[in-house]
Amino acid sequence: MKKTDRLLIPASEHHTEIVVVNSRFITTITPVFSVEEAREFIAKIRAVHPNAAHNVPAFIVGHGVSIIEHCSDDGEPQGTAGRPTLAVLKGSGLGDAAVVVTRYFGGTKLGTGGLVRAYTDAVKSVLVGLPLAEKIQTHTVRLVMPYPLFERIRILIAEHGGQILNENFAGDVTLTLQFAAKNLPGFQGALREASKGALQAEITETNPAAIFPVVGVL
Repeated sequence: MKKTDRLLIPASEHHTEIVVVNSRFITTITPVFSVEEAREFIAKIRAVHPNAAHNVPAFIVGHGVSIIEHCSDDGEPQGTAGRPTLAVLKGSGLGDAAVVVTRYFGGTKLGTGGLVRAYTDAVKSVLVGLPLAEKIQTHTVRLVMPYPLFERIRILIAEHGGQILNENFAGDVTLTLQFAAKNLPGFQGALREASKGALQAEITETNPAAIFPVVGVL
């Protein structure tokens, strides 16, 4: 993943599984916004897999230089599991993320190098196709329009990265929309042009750190 100034996080919990010399490695990743949330997630995964040989955790809370990070080998030889897991997570550019690699032992020891490669590959696997979100300032807006403009404006909403939160069809169409704050001025301009100056969206709420889905995956 390319480095970016965007504050990217997992959009939701996601998991994958790989098999290495008969050992199963199930990797689960989720967004977390505090150390407490990260520890609760780790405890949940351990409860889901109580018979696993190891549940290796790593997490990063925050972004950039302002982060709290943690990892554990959970009984694997020192340095063969937790550190590789955290290294891949840090290299992804994600923040506010926790991951647990669950290992079901397959009867064959992998050795130090084999374990490092297995845990590295397990975390890389969960990042492939991972849906993303970002923490950004958003505006929620209300827009009332006549029916003939509805389809055209719905296209404009999509073109400017907006989300339709609610639709109400009465005498007019009333929409509740959410935009990244940086995209709203462009939408307002396009809206004025499409309506010949008759329409403008009204800001009803501003969230300085909303979780907003983004197009694209790791």
